[in-house]
Amino acid sequence: MRFFKDLSLSAFTAGFVAVLVGFTSSVAIVFQAAQAFGATPEMAASWMWALGIGMGLASALPSLWWRKPVMIAWSTPGAAVLAVAGMGYSMNEAVGAFIVCAVLMVLAGATGWFERVMNKIPMAIASALLAGVLARFGLGAFVAAQTALPLVLLMLGTYLVAKRLLPRYAVPLTLLVAIVYVVARGQLAWSSVHFSLTWPVFTMPAFSWQAIVSLSLPLFVVTMASQNLPGVAAIRAAGYGDLPVSKLITISGLTTLVLAPFGAFALNLSAITAAICMGREAHEDPARRYTAAVSCGAIYVVIGLFGAAVTGLLTAFPKELVAAIAGLALLGTIGGGLAAAVRDESHREAALITFLVTLSSVTLAGIGSAFWGVVAGAVALAVQQIGRRARGAEKAPPGKDIAASGNIAPDIPEAAAPGAGKNT
Repeated sequence: MRFFKDLSLSAFTAGFVAVLVGFTSSVAIVFQAAQAFGATPEMAASWMWALGIGMGLASALPSLWWRKPVMIAWSTPGAAVLAVAGMGYSMNEAVGAFIVCAVLMVLAGATGWFERVMNKIPMAIASALLAGVLARFGLGAFVAAQTALPLVLLMLGTYLVAKRLLPRYAVPLTLLVAIVYVVARGQLAWSSVHFSLTWPVFTMPAFSWQAIVSLSLPLFVVTMASQNLPGVAAIRAAGYGDLPVSKLITISGLTTLVLAPFGAFALNLSAITAAICMGREAHEDPARRYTAAVSCGAIYVVIGLFGAAVTGLLTAFPKELVAAIAGLALLGTIGGGLAAAVRDESHREAALITFLVTLSSVTLAGIGSAFWGVVAGAVALAVQQIGRRARGAEKAPPGKDIAASGNIAPDIPEAAAPGAGKNT
């Protein structure tokens, strides 16, 4: 089978690191969301089953089909919204709200409107958005030194040396050294690991307009704006712009729809874990990076089958180790995103505004900074373009087209934008 020929240690490690980062950074929020609806321990385990199976199959199968890395994750901001807004609603109403949200996602993908919106965003803005989302994890790698300086220094030193001598295996070696270190110091929380199979629990949906307004619509908006938006940016920044975005949105929506009665509240395109599996650290050959996404999907399925047991194993790692390995694994993608964002001088200021607003983590009207970063960058770019057109109109000879006179450059199509189609 071609997959096993293309698979490498670095690709499998990238998949494992993606799962490690994805779960340990937000699994607590998912449990809080489940508890907000009065979930029993069996229901909470069923949520992990549904999310694991859904993310795993929706990542692995399209990746194998297209031989390009497709990364699907749960909506972390969506879980945060549910954890806050879920009080007072039953699990049946919650499942009904998940189904409505899934239908809206399917419509967004099937009609192609979301992809059409994304096609209008310049490459510089999209790259700045991705860099802003990922830079928080880069900073987290060094913030972790405040509480675990020896561990972080050891990981940083290992990464730099391995990057010089064995660049393809820099991340796997760094992770291995870190695990050996924390095991030797007895810093793994083995007590939280209890192995047992997880069985799905079906919940009959109940529909109410209150739950649709309070749960479905906010869940849909934050998932599309805070998750799918940077997810598409990650895909295009990594050079996989030919992936069918509308089909991917539809797949994530349909998967959510099928698994919603078991606890899959919202599945969407990933940005952070996608950057890990789509970067050079996964594999030097872009045509073989799909194996990282397939590996990630397979691990997700195992997590779904064993639910709380594997979740306990992943959360047994010290949070500083997770923060450091995430930041180091994303260094190349962050640098590539920033380089693409500032390459075009005419888009540079707008891209920097996008980057800074996204990095700020500001939340307005319940919507995260990824959306507002794009809005701020688009507004800044529009103001700059209006100014250039006004100056060009004043200088242009009568009767001649402004763009043809050379006073301003015509808009660059996204496919031809600097950095488009290149691996970052």
